[in-house]
Amino acid sequence: MTFSSTRPEDLFFDAARKGDVAYIKELIDAGTDVNIRDGRGFTPLILTTYEGHVEAAKLLIDSGADVNAQDFGGNSALMGVCFKGYAEVARLLLQHGASPDLQNGNGGTALMFATLFGRNELVKVMLENGADKTVQDARGLTALDLAHQQGNEEALKYLQASPH
Repeated sequence: MTFSSTRPEDLFFDAARKGDVAYIKELIDAGTDVNIRDGRGFTPLILTTYEGHVEAAKLLIDSGADVNAQDFGGNSALMGVCFKGYAEVARLLLQHGASPDLQNGNGGTALMFATLFGRNELVKVMLENGADKTVQDARGLTALDLAHQQGNEEALKYLQASPH
């Protein structure tokens, strides 16, 4: 492949958003850093998981992508996945060492995102993978508080039953 005036990094971010496994592999093979960041701190893994691209995420992880990288707001790939509702991608990230208790700039965690946005399968997945339901955000709220505020009975059930 010959690169034109477009920087390889920009091509990498675009390929990650699209989940273009073949192109991602080509860019990695050409020496592009899998942990590069764009202007908002997004890595290719954060971008590809936010779009739900499982195979692209596997390739990036297998190529050394940091599963706990956080953007400039402190958000991780796992937080984005919990916001969007991609349980399969969340399991993949957790299997490869993603921390369910990382906190973003507002103190939010992946469990809080799942709870706040009604991603109840992900609430369960986070708790099964050791997420700490007692972590407080910048306002002093826990995932249980958020479930109460949202009237999310299913999440409340999972959170109240969890020993974590």
